[in-house]
Amino acid sequence: MGRFASGKYAKAISDRSGLEFPYTEMVREWNGSFVHMSEYEEKQPQLQPRAKSADPQGLTRARPARTEFGTPLVLRDNPFSTTSSGTSVTVFISNNTDGIDNNPFQTDDAIRFTGVKSATGGVSVDRFKLETTLSANISSSATTISLTDASNFPSSGFIVIEKVDTNGNIVDETIQYTGKSSNDLTGCTRGTASPLYGKTLSNTTAGSHNSGAKVFGSYIITRTNSTTQDAAGGTVTYSFKFSFSLASAASSTDIGGGTLVFAGPVNQRA
Repeated sequence: MGRFASGKYAKAISDRSGLEFPYTEMVREWNGSFVHMSEYEEKQPQLQPRAKSADPQGLTRARPARTEFGTPLVLRDNPFSTTSSGTSVTVFISNNTDGIDNNPFQTDDAIRFTGVKSATGGVSVDRFKLETTLSANISSSATTISLTDASNFPSSGFIVIEKVDTNGNIVDETIQYTGKSSNDLTGCTRGTASPLYGKTLSNTTAGSHNSGAKVFGSYIITRTNSTTQDAAGGTVTYSFKFSFSLASAASSTDIGGGTLVFAGPVNQRA
């Protein structure tokens, strides 16, 4: 900055523009520059941002994230389709969505059906739901499990045994089996977990179970894909249904099952 002359006619040169202005019209900025009042700029707040601290902790006893239970999915009304003398059942999640994939299930998922209201093609509600009981006590290491009635169960797959411990906690156990002989499930892997939505959930804990405990089975499914063309002429793959195999064939071609039928994990609590 330069200054010259004195008194009321004094002049000053602005540090910003280099122009000459009356000295009495000059002001000093926050950074020490001597400028004309028309050039004055206030200090920008971005030059001294507030210090950023950690986000506040809202909970005094916060828990880490957990793996949520598998969630059942509601199916289309009357979702089951059978064919006469056929063991394969097609399950519709929705009607044909023409290019929109709304099937979250993947091939080899283990699916348990709940909320089935009516038989379809001679396949009873019980055959869809696969519900029975233990016919004998089992230890936590038993690899053969005797059921009251295993006739409707697939030759391999996953089951869940319901159990509530002495403290009232739900400790259902998921078990994989590889064979079936009469009412016995053989080759059992204890305290496991079944696949759902293409993922395997956290393992359960093997435990002892008493005769009469409820047992639920599941079906291993195959995802059914369809294709269509998009606006650009390309191929779009999507799915709105899947299929599974019965232990014995249906008696007729039919569509049924009722409303609010659900498909989901074999163990709905783990």
